[in-house]
Amino acid sequence: MNVFEPANVFELTRALIDIDSVTPNEEQVGDFLFDYLSPLAARTGGRVEKIQVEPHRNNILAYWDRPVVTFSTHIDTVPPFFPSREDDEFIWGRGACDTKGIIASMIHAVEALLAQGERRLGLLFVVGEERNSAGAYAAAKDPRGSKFIINGEPTENKLVLGSKGALRFEIVAKGKMAHSAYPHLGDSAVLKLLDALARIREIQLPTNAILGVSTLNIATLKGGRAPNVIPDEAMAEIFIRLVDDGASTRAAVIKAVEGIAEAREVLCIPAVHMRAIPGLETSVVSFTTDIPAFDGSWGEPLLYGPGSIHVAHTSEERIAKRDILQAVETYQKMARQLLEKEGQLLKS
Repeated sequence: MNVFEPANVFELTRALIDIDSVTPNEEQVGDFLFDYLSPLAARTGGRVEKIQVEPHRNNILAYWDRPVVTFSTHIDTVPPFFPSREDDEFIWGRGACDTKGIIASMIHAVEALLAQGERRLGLLFVVGEERNSAGAYAAAKDPRGSKFIINGEPTENKLVLGSKGALRFEIVAKGKMAHSAYPHLGDSAVLKLLDALARIREIQLPTNAILGVSTLNIATLKGGRAPNVIPDEAMAEIFIRLVDDGASTRAAVIKAVEGIAEAREVLCIPAVHMRAIPGLETSVVSFTTDIPAFDGSWGEPLLYGPGSIHVAHTSEERIAKRDILQAVETYQKMARQLLEKEGQLLKS
């Protein structure tokens, strides 16, 4: 069967979906990709590597000549796992759009480019994006000279000009336990936490002409011992989608809770701005990717992929077959334009 037949890319998408790779359980899907890519590399003079990030968690790298353009996405998914199914229009299942269909599209795009004689390519599939970008951080320490990295996330087949960053805090309040009949003998951590969150909600968050407004999510609340006990501890997790580097927002949160709670920073990923490519429709996205974790080590980033973020992480996750096929073609177009640009730079 010819690799360019649509059935092949759909079959590969379903095979990938049917492997449970909920973070941090990526070993089996990594092994599958290594075994899938090894014959292709053997036929075409390429190389495939398993690169250990942690025990039983491996990034997968395939390359031919020194990669100028590297296609990359993550192989882990959010829970819960559920297997694939398909109808005439869609392939369904956990990871269908985030990112098993993207992986299949990238592999088939590279197969097509190899058939056209292009060898300055790489495929880098990483673990851990859904939790802490462990695979991307590990890959950033082992660059291979790539000049451009095309990161795959569900962007509705639009090239992304900017993606928001992320700032996570634990807001921790401490108090003193007492019998609830005598509240004056205690100090309520819950009331302190509520006051701290009220102050945080009053912060004027930054805006950006391209990315729009920063957004705040008060995500979890924990605290207290029992209904008849004045609580001595309480904690909230907050998540802010950044439109800048986060410095001013970080300072504002810390100042807002000063004296009543502690702001413990968990994560800070800056917003990212990226280039356009002639002929490709563009958009901006509010989610965060592995791109900041790569920190430029694999080249200038671009963000593009089939599927919609609006069904990712849901029980209705799916990807349109026509979008997979479009991505196979567009990934080739992007690579050719970037390779041509690199060739022009070398001649100048």
